[in-house]
Amino acid sequence: MKAFIKDIAYYLPEKIVTNEEIVADFPEWSVDKIATKVGVNKRHVAAENETATDMAVKAAKCLFEKGIIAKEQIDYILFCTQSPDYKLPTSACIIQNWLGLNRNIGALDFNLGCSGYVYGLSLAKGLIAGGIAENVLLLTSETYNKYLHPKDKGNRTIFGDAATATVISTKGFAEIGNFSLGTDGIGANNLIVKTGSARHSQMANDLRFDENNNPVSSDYLYMNGSEIFTFTLDNVPPLIADTLRQNSLEKEDIDLFIYHQANKYMLDFLRKKSKIDKDKFYYALSDFGNTVSNSIPIALVRAMKDNSIHIGMNVLIAGFGVGYSWGGCYLKF
Repeated sequence: MKAFIKDIAYYLPEKIVTNEEIVADFPEWSVDKIATKVGVNKRHVAAENETATDMAVKAAKCLFEKGIIAKEQIDYILFCTQSPDYKLPTSACIIQNWLGLNRNIGALDFNLGCSGYVYGLSLAKGLIAGGIAENVLLLTSETYNKYLHPKDKGNRTIFGDAATATVISTKGFAEIGNFSLGTDGIGANNLIVKTGSARHSQMANDLRFDENNNPVSSDYLYMNGSEIFTFTLDNVPPLIADTLRQNSLEKEDIDLFIYHQANKYMLDFLRKKSKIDKDKFYYALSDFGNTVSNSIPIALVRAMKDNSIHIGMNVLIAGFGVGYSWGGCYLKF
């Protein structure tokens, strides 16, 4: 059975952090440098008491308010987050209750970062193909800013918080094609929050500052930027090639490429390395930042609104990052 994207909506926290505010904390940066290199002008940040579950519920309500699908029709919830409210219970179960969805539905969380939306589509398609569900509510939500040290000038320029809601169904506006997925856990320590879970349950209190005066601590998000960059350059071009092969397509058949919105410098480098024309490569991070698993669905909504995507187009999406984990998929609009 075929699976389609039926609708997408997103939610952004009210608090906005501009480049001017970041420069006030880090005078060695400039507004123009952040905008040019990172590609971000502002980013939304979750309120102190606002969680990933809170935001996912708000995104879902935005979707249901559009009236394209009723909440009574949802028969499965998939929730992608790396910032859950609790170690247990499952956040998807809480979401079912808060949204007032039916009780005879499936609900589960899965923990993935920047590849999470593509993986979520693959899970939803499998549920539909297996006859297990007809209308899957795929939610993504992240509050990475809660993991950042206040003096982490690099990551504070990059990451924004957000949530999205997508319904995958037996009918819709974009048919979900075949996938290419990949994993290499050798890079786990290059993007990690080490403490707070079973392996290191207690705070390490090991804060130090590196040669560039950036904080390094097991208690906050650590990203080895150079290693992540190398991983991306090594794996994304083959991912794109394999996704095209899995769908019997050539690069010239794709009308628009939408990558995970990591940062402008990386996206520019990837576009040039893959020899993709500028008019076929979509950017949607200037007003949001890197929103992790939310970046692709937000970009899809923006591209449909500004008519970069319209009926009849072939779109390739690709997510990659923490894990290491990567995934690509073809969407036929």
